[in-house]
Amino acid sequence: MPTRRAVSGRSREPRARFAEELRHLRTERGDSLRQLGERLGWDWSLFGKMEKGETVGGPEVVQALDQYYGTPGLLLALWELAISDQTQFKERYRRYMALEAEATSLWHFAVSVLPGLLQTPGYAREVLAAGGLKGDALDQQVEARMGRRELLADEDPPQFRTILSEAVLRTPLRDPQQWRQQLEYLREVGERDDVTVQVAPFGAGLHGLTNADVMFLRLPEGRTVAYAENGYRGELVEETAPVERLQRAYDSVRDLALSPSDSRKFILRILEEIPCDPST
Repeated sequence: MPTRRAVSGRSREPRARFAEELRHLRTERGDSLRQLGERLGWDWSLFGKMEKGETVGGPEVVQALDQYYGTPGLLLALWELAISDQTQFKERYRRYMALEAEATSLWHFAVSVLPGLLQTPGYAREVLAAGGLKGDALDQQVEARMGRRELLADEDPPQFRTILSEAVLRTPLRDPQQWRQQLEYLREVGERDDVTVQVAPFGAGLHGLTNADVMFLRLPEGRTVAYAENGYRGELVEETAPVERLQRAYDSVRDLALSPSDSRKFILRILEEIPCDPST
């Protein structure tokens, strides 16, 4: 019987560790994704999504992989850790949402995707579909995301500031007209007194928030918490010292960003680059 390797590995994040092990075992065996799919009887695209961390799959496919690679129980153990971590992520996010509803002001930085509070339905649908959602689940998540925009539509909304990396505005939707609608909405909402939109241009160079979206919530009692999110997970940060470190990084990015007025002009220039719909 093959020696069972230890669960500990290169990545400490369970979902990423699981995906990493899947890639390692397949490349070590010398299989392509298509060959793996043919030999195990599953659509090869499922294995591709599992290796990218887009899904963790189900226990049946994981058990089949354990048997195929001769790693009895290893992948199933990693899968269970990944599922547990996913549950913890949802719990942290639910707590974040509760705090967001109480916040008196919000400050945000976006690496590559517009914040949910400023997304149009067309933008939200394409972003969520790119993450693997479809059908009724996709419709429900789009509706839920649109519901979040109500936070800024209240009679006394919290002050909201977002700093957008230029990459956010240089990554269009597949549908040019949906992209136009999103940018027009962004320009419109940026003119409100309670919303500030700034752009951090590529020329600003590297900075301390290059790899993660961050939202800061100023709570009624005067405390500030942060929510940092990358492609794999989100983390609610409530301890004073790490929140202050993130705030210092945010302040440095704000110093590098265009002014709100220049940012509106920047968005307008991108809008002008989008071809108009000939039917209108």
